[in-house]
Amino acid sequence: MKRSGFAELPLHGGKAPSWLVKRMIKLANCIVAVILEEYGRDVFLRRLADPYWFQALGCVLGYDWHSSGVTTVLTGVLKSAIEPSEFGLAVCGGKGRASRKAPSEISSAGEALGLSTGKINELRYASRMSAKIDNSALQDGYQLYHHAFFLTEDGRWAVIQQGMDIADRTARRYHWLSENLKDFVVEPHSAIISDHRNPYALDMTAKESEGCRKVSVDIVKEPPKKIARSLGLLRRTRQRMLDEWMPNEENMERFRPQRFLSMPVRINWKAVKRAYEFQPRNYEELLSIRGIGPATVRGLALISELIYGEEPSWRDPVKYSFAYGGKDGVPFPVDRKAMDESISILRQAIENARLQDKEKLRSLRRLRKILPFSSASQM
Repeated sequence: MKRSGFAELPLHGGKAPSWLVKRMIKLANCIVAVILEEYGRDVFLRRLADPYWFQALGCVLGYDWHSSGVTTVLTGVLKSAIEPSEFGLAVCGGKGRASRKAPSEISSAGEALGLSTGKINELRYASRMSAKIDNSALQDGYQLYHHAFFLTEDGRWAVIQQGMDIADRTARRYHWLSENLKDFVVEPHSAIISDHRNPYALDMTAKESEGCRKVSVDIVKEPPKKIARSLGLLRRTRQRMLDEWMPNEENMERFRPQRFLSMPVRINWKAVKRAYEFQPRNYEELLSIRGIGPATVRGLALISELIYGEEPSWRDPVKYSFAYGGKDGVPFPVDRKAMDESISILRQAIENARLQDKEKLRSLRRLRKILPFSSASQM
């Protein structure tokens, strides 16, 4: 079944009230325990990679449906609720400064879960590359500020990260799942959530960008001075070349470029030199080089198209959008049918739960009381 609609994720300041967070953690612990018991860790990771389910879980735990905070708060709650030694599962990273702790936390969690050094290094690489892709290879106007990395004792993982557009104060969420990943640089996402599809975005991960990716790699294998000359040529012919390269109002099949896709003014030439010395074999190796960021990626894409004729994709890769309201009925009533579907796995897990711990059973009963959607939908 196709789920469609939209959900705005406005950036909200402040903190979630402590009374709510405490209850969210307690309830989340129960929900995760039941899901893992009934379905296992792989299914739980798949659910996290499903934005429809993830958003519903935030609603189940009582958080605002439409706030950007549903991502940061919910992943923070899961991080506190999930005990690696109990669940064979860990959550690393988080919002802002916490996101930068992901590599060290992955190492600690991996050791606690009994993973090999090689597997831990693979997980750290997956964390770094997923962030690099969404900040550099995909340029859609959203700057990452949240990165949560979920890993299991089996070495599988999922990523939920979020970016912000400061200008219009909205957020966009990116979902990754190791089970679905075939290539870090070719359409790697499980889903990307936004309230709208941009008419224009640079997506170097699109299949249509394959030629541009290959040429970009070939370009950095040339001496940096040659790249500088190419960029200088493009800057000298800036108006004419950019009019041809970028969308404009006269060509209705394409659109005027957004501010974040302007001609790069500065390139990290130290990173370009490192790339030249390294001689990357493919685009993933190019992106993995320290210092290769958005401006360099955009500059190489510009050279690839205008000089070598290999055009990148300008199609926004948003794959999944949805709407079903929220606990307070603002800005519109709850879409009860959609929410019924999104929480069906939770309801089934609760019905089948046979936990002996009385406190957990009481929490599950409370969960049932706040999920009266099936009966309410008949009204």
